[in-house]
Parts: sequence; structure tokens; C-alpha cells
Amino acid sequence: MVKTILNELNEKMDKTISVLKDEFMTIRAGKANPSVLNKVSVEYYGADTPLNQMASISAPEPRMIVVQPYDATMITDIEKAIMMADLGMNPSNDGKLIRIAIPMLTEERRKELTKVVKKTGENAKVALRNERRQAMDALKKMHKANELTDDDIRSAEKDVQDAMDKHTKVIDELIAEKEQDIMAV
Repeated sequence: MVKTILNELNEKMDKTISVLKDEFMTIRAGKANPSVLNKVSVEYYGADTPLNQMASISAPEPRMIVVQPYDATMITDIEKAIMMADLGMNPSNDGKLIRIAIPMLTEERRKELTKVVKKTGENAKVALRNERRQAMDALKKMHKANELTDDDIRSAEKDVQDAMDKHTKVIDELIAEKEQDIMAV
């Protein structure tokens, strides 16, 4: 039973870190990265459709993203959706492709982005703490029901804290890595 709780805790914590990595991918660091368009969706026949399902997105140059729609009639709608996404990018449309030049980040914008990175990382840590609390509560219930001895609960709580420490360290490393990426000129 304790193993199940610990396995579920590790799975949830790994998922939290995976979500954090995905969120960091959408934060622009000054060089072209097609994943910054992951959150862009376009109205396509009455349904909001993710851009990456409607077009091929690539970064052929370090400062350029190219979007090639599968359906050429949707090019103006895609261009509008990119502008409406408020990513700080201006797409240009040549009738077949949409080119997005990635502007250099100013020092001020870099500092703002590092604040966003820290806040996103802190939110992930809060999620970890909530997952730890849920695991601890489950262990305490088992202890009250006399399913665990005092030694067993101490050992299990230590295992939960070890998992928490390990995952928190990973988040700190991801934050530092992303900040370094953003601040690199």
C-alpha cells in the first residue's frame, strides 16, 4: 500500500515536471523555436484547431519561423490568429507561407521573461507541495487505521520527502537553465 502511494506520488511529480518543461518551451528565448506557436489556435470550420494541426511549422534560420498551411485558403486566418496570440511577433504572408521574424530581445524584456520563468517554476513547486501533502495525508490515514507502525510511517514520510527534494532540485535546475538561455545574447 505504501509503495502504491509512493509510486503515484512520483508519477504525479514527474507529470508536473513534464508540464513545466512544456510551458518553458513556449517562453521565447530570443531564437526561433516553433514550439512558441503551440498555444495558437485558429478557427477552422467552426472549431478552434491548434495551429500545429493545420500547418507545418519550422525554424529554417535562427531568427525566423516559417508556417506553411496545409490548406492555402486559411493563410489569412492563421496570420490573424498569430497576431491575436499576443506573442510579440509580426507575421508576414506571401500567399503561400507565413514568415515570422523573431526580434532580438531587449534587456528589459529578458528580465520580464526571467520573472515569468521564476513564477512558472514556483507554481510547479506549489503543485509538488500539494502532491506531497496528499501523499502524507494518505499515509497518516493508514497510520490512524493501524495499517502502519510508527517506524513504517517515519520511513514512508522520509521517502515522500526524498521524492519531493529530488523533484524540487530538478525544477530549480530547469529554472536556472531557462534563465541562462533567456539572458544569453
